[in-house]
Amino acid sequence: MELKRVVVTGLGALTPIGNNIEEYWEGLSTGKSGCAPITYFDTEKFKTKFACELKNFDPLEYFDRKEARKLDRFAQYALVSSDQAITDAGINLDEVDKFRIGVIWGAGIGGLETFQDEVINFAEGDGTPRFNPFFIPKMIADIAPGNISIKHGFMGPNYTTVSACASSANAMIDALNYIRLGHCDIIVTGGSEAAVTKAGMGGFNAMHALSTRNDSPETASRPFDATRDGFVLGEGAGALILEEYEHAKARGAKIYAEVVGGGMSSDAYHMTAPHPDGIGVERVMLNCLRDANVKPEEVDAINTHGTSTPLGDVAELKAITKVFGDHAKDININSTKSMTGHLLGAAGAIEAIASILAMQHSLVPPTINHTTVDENIDGSLNLTLNNAQKREVNVAMSNTFGFGGHNACILFKKLSD
Repeated sequence: MELKRVVVTGLGALTPIGNNIEEYWEGLSTGKSGCAPITYFDTEKFKTKFACELKNFDPLEYFDRKEARKLDRFAQYALVSSDQAITDAGINLDEVDKFRIGVIWGAGIGGLETFQDEVINFAEGDGTPRFNPFFIPKMIADIAPGNISIKHGFMGPNYTTVSACASSANAMIDALNYIRLGHCDIIVTGGSEAAVTKAGMGGFNAMHALSTRNDSPETASRPFDATRDGFVLGEGAGALILEEYEHAKARGAKIYAEVVGGGMSSDAYHMTAPHPDGIGVERVMLNCLRDANVKPEEVDAINTHGTSTPLGDVAELKAITKVFGDHAKDININSTKSMTGHLLGAAGAIEAIASILAMQHSLVPPTINHTTVDENIDGSLNLTLNNAQKREVNVAMSNTFGFGGHNACILFKKLSD
């Protein structure tokens, strides 16, 4: 069968460097760090005392007090960002077939703060099981797309993909496939996460996964730098409206980009560490290129997973060199996590949006905080260090990898008739 074309017609973002698409792009293009000391709880006894929190986000600007109490922060972020994207797409909800509109959302963890707080309250009590009646529906990861569909009446496919840090990339790939197979006209997709909590910070600290650069939080996320010492936890959400091309054209929608392919693979190697030779990462990019029918030499930019971990950054760049060969040095490679931190299940969504915006503005955002060359990294690669670079971007790739060896890659292209 002939696959239908899929385009992006709406965007929304809640990030540590901006609470909408315009603010997010301003932060990306100017190399703004979203990292600062944690304000949500007392970090005196924590190894890491900083994170990339949202700034100036007040849920009461979007929800009444009663509704806000029923929603974990990750679900609040999902609703706010998806509303932005739906509005941006100009969808008239009275003129679309809601049975053909789905919501496929990514979340690596879900309502971690809700779970943490309920357990703490129980442990500090007298043993009587007094739990909030909204405990379970606030916590479960699938409640985010559920709430989006309930709010707007979308009655197509509705679920959450959970693959750690690859979750929202997997959601976007599933959305792509549902539309190009003809099952849906529109899918709201993306991801959200709100893991900057005592349990989140403590858990990642116990794994020695986080940077402990407490004396300089704003420079702690430093992908590809020889002095990198772990990732910086972030929070927020990204939302994209994926739409069948003819459907979008018929309603006169603006089109940001075409989604031309997605790839998935598994490292099958270790719970948390990447394969040192980047075998799974190499395979996922090859799968994506093949699915998109795009040649390696056509790719202009790659927003890497680039978490700022000693092992992960090297493995990913090795894989890029293998896949793209001599062309690798002509690609603008970057890591926007240097600015936003690592949004876990929402990372793929906000990084895909960054790739789309780079195409729109012909400007590749920088990898900030680079000061020291890593001898294990190929010096011929253009890592877009410290400053944005002007570049016509016609084809952009976005990589995301998760604990458990989950790899996902998605490819965007400027629309051509």
